[in-house]
Amino acid sequence: MQVRYYDELLAFLVRAVRDPHEAQDLAQQAFERVLQHQRAGHRVDDLRALLYEVARNLLVDRHRRLQVRQHDSDAVLLDHPGPSAGEPDTVYAGRQRLQVLIAAIESLPPRCRRAFILHKIDGLSHAEVAAQMEISLNMVERHIMLAVAACRKALGDAPVRKALHAAAHDAQ
Repeated sequence: MQVRYYDELLAFLVRAVRDPHEAQDLAQQAFERVLQHQRAGHRVDDLRALLYEVARNLLVDRHRRLQVRQHDSDAVLLDHPGPSAGEPDTVYAGRQRLQVLIAAIESLPPRCRRAFILHKIDGLSHAEVAAQMEISLNMVERHIMLAVAACRKALGDAPVRKALHAAAHDAQ
């Protein structure tokens, strides 16, 4: 593939993200996606137009990812005190939350669910999940963020990490 549009595309992306290193990453991703498109047998009539379309889509994805990251980290959930384990009401309520959490996880799209389970339940790093699923690190992060958001919503912002921990121990 010709790379004659690289400098032009890079300048566009630097203006858009105001970070030359991130702009280089986005330009590389744009060229990579266009190359994959061509290797899949699709004809490219206007390479420049396709590169810019892919770059704009990458910018939209970046914006969405940054919007999701602006929310509280799930680490803040560790600050919530856990229930005492001996009281019957607490045990019952915990089992109900666990069922809600399991239903929320099962309702996730398959690849999102798999990334989430590999990371949160099996304890793999984002990079290990990306390698195992053969997807980008960005997609792993997105899958996990979406899954955590779904769990939070299902539990009404109850402590997701503690419920996940309980689910992992119940499964063993």
